Amino acid sequence: MRTVKKYPFSLNEAAKNRLLLWAQQFEEVVWLDSNTYLQKHQTFQAILAVDAFTALKTDTQNAFDKLKEYQTTTADWLFGYLSYDLKNDVEKLKSSNFDGLNFPDLYFFQPKRLFLFSEENVEIQYLNMVSDELEADWKTISELIFKPDEAETTETTRINARTSKDSYIQKVNETLEHIKRGDIYEANICQEFYTEASEINPLETFLQLNKISKPPFSVFLKLNEVYALSASPERYIKRTGNSLISQPIKGTAKRLQNEADDLEMAQQLAEDPKERSENIMITDLVRNDLSRIAEKGSVTVEELCGIYTFEQVHQMISTVSCTVPQNTSSVEILRNTFPMGSMTGAPKISAMKIIEDIEDAKRGLYSGAIGYFSPSGDFDFNVVIRSILYNSKKEYISFSVGSAITIDSIPEKEYEECLLKAKAMREVLNSSL
Repeated sequence: MRTVKKYPFSLNEAAKNRLLLWAQQFEEVVWLDSNTYLQKHQTFQAILAVDAFTALKTDTQNAFDKLKEYQTTTADWLFGYLSYDLKNDVEKLKSSNFDGLNFPDLYFFQPKRLFLFSEENVEIQYLNMVSDELEADWKTISELIFKPDEAETTETTRINARTSKDSYIQKVNETLEHIKRGDIYEANICQEFYTEASEINPLETFLQLNKISKPPFSVFLKLNEVYALSASPERYIKRTGNSLISQPIKGTAKRLQNEADDLEMAQQLAEDPKERSENIMITDLVRNDLSRIAEKGSVTVEELCGIYTFEQVHQMISTVSCTVPQNTSSVEILRNTFPMGSMTGAPKISAMKIIEDIEDAKRGLYSGAIGYFSPSGDFDFNVVIRSILYNSKKEYISFSVGSAITIDSIPEKEYEECLLKAKAMREVLNSSL
C-alpha cells in the first residue's frame, strides 16, 4: 500500500536542483522532466522516483518475459530502461561489438518514494512507509530549495572518437551500397565518443546538459554505478488506457542566432525532400509495428513531418496513434515495437543486421528507452539520444550520435549532422577532440 499526500507546489529550476540533490542519497534515482515544453500528450510535468523496494536486472535472454512477469505481479509503479540490445530477445540477432560501459541490458525498480508533479501541485506516494516519514522528507526537500547552487567544474575532458571521420564516411558509403542493392531503404548509422579513466559529477553534468537543451523527455537516471544523463527530444511510445502514441524523429537542422535566418532554416527543413523522405519511411515503419497489436483500422498518422524547435536544433517529428484491446499486455506492446524505428531503419530487421556489421561499438542503452509503468499498466518511454552515459565504477564516459542514411545521403553532410547532434554533450563535458 502507498501513503499518498498532495501539496500545492510550483516546480521551478531551483526546486528541481534541490530535489535532485536530495535524491543523491539513494542508489536508485529516476528523474523525468518535460521542461514545460508544450506537448499534446503530456501527463506529468515531471516525476521523481527513488529508493528501490524491488528490482529486476537482467541480460537479453528472455528479458521481455522476465519484465512481463515482474510488471504484472508487482502491479505498481516501475521505473527503468530497455537497452537497444534487447533486439536480440525480439529477433535472432547478435551484439558482438566493443562495449566500454557494460550496463545491464534491462534494469527496472519499484520505488519506495515517488513524486508526481503537475503544474500546480505535487502528489507524493510512499510505499509501505508511515505518513510521518513522507512529511519529514518533504520538509527536508523544501528547506533545501533556496540554497545556493554548487560551483561548476572547468576541467577539460579529452573525448576520443571511436570512429574517425574517414571511417564514418566509409561506413556511410557501405550503407549506400546496401541501399542500391535493395537490402534496405534506410539505416541509422551511429558512432561513439568516449573517454576512459575519467570521472564526472553526474548531477552537475546533467543539470548543465538540461539547461542548454531543455528537451521534453529529459532524464537523470542513477542505478548504483550506472548513470544516464539524457536530453532526449524524442518519445518512443506512450500508453494511456487502450490508446498508444509514438512520435518518431527524423530530420534535423541547426539553430541560427538571427531570428529571420532561424525561421528560414526551419522552413527549409520542412520542405527538404531528403529529410521528409527519411521521416516518412520511419513513420511507415512505426505504423507497421503498431499494426501488429492494434485494433484493426485504428492506426492513424495524427501529424506527418511536423517541425519542432528546441534549444540546439530544429527537428521533424511525426505522431502515430492507435488503439489496442484493453487486455493487451503492456510488455507485449513494447516487445512488438522495440527498438524504435527512428534508431534502426527500414526494413527493420535487415537494417539492424547491417548496423551490427558496420558500427564499431555496442549501442547498449543508447538507442534504447527510459521510462515507467504505472500500476494500471500505462507507460511512457523516451528514446535514449542526446545522452551522456557513465559507468562510475569503470570510470568510462560515453555518448553516441548518428544519422539516417538514405539513397540521397551525402556522406560528408551526414558526418556534419553527427557533430551537430554531439554539440551539447561536448559542451557540458567541456571536451576537446
